[in-house]
Amino acid sequence: MRKASAALGSALFLVPVSGGAAVLVPWWLTGGWRAGHWWPPLRLLGLLPLAAGAVVILAAFTRFALEGLGTPAPVAPPVRLVVSGPYRYVRNPIYVAMIAVLIGQGLLFARPVLFGYAAGAWVLTWAFVRWYEEPGLVRRFGAEDERYCRAVPAWRPRRTPWQSA
Repeated sequence: MRKASAALGSALFLVPVSGGAAVLVPWWLTGGWRAGHWWPPLRLLGLLPLAAGAVVILAAFTRFALEGLGTPAPVAPPVRLVVSGPYRYVRNPIYVAMIAVLIGQGLLFARPVLFGYAAGAWVLTWAFVRWYEEPGLVRRFGAEDERYCRAVPAWRPRRTPWQSA
């Protein structure tokens, strides 16, 4: 039952928060997905970070429910530290993937405003992680989180997956 409620909670958080940040705001900023006029191969290159980011976001949300028995939402945090899947490479895969999605959209729609939005989103996310999430994780998971933080970078993925003890 715990996994089912965690999965439902993660899905309910995914749609308005990630959907709003990655779909609704870019739609609004581009005037309803109106594309610019850049060289078509450059625009198509945007599909790579967009698709990769979407896959990582879905995988990371799934990990919160199945492994962490919670959600990425601060009101329903995981009961176990999530360190598998994309979390073996980077501590903040949802945020890194969200920025990749926004950059991919900037290329695909040839809209520089989306690059500015991605930069602003990263700054706000960094601040949220640094001053809210990280202290909370240390309080909740203690030495386990400290070991994980020493081994896995927050924003730049590792080349090889981290293996927990």
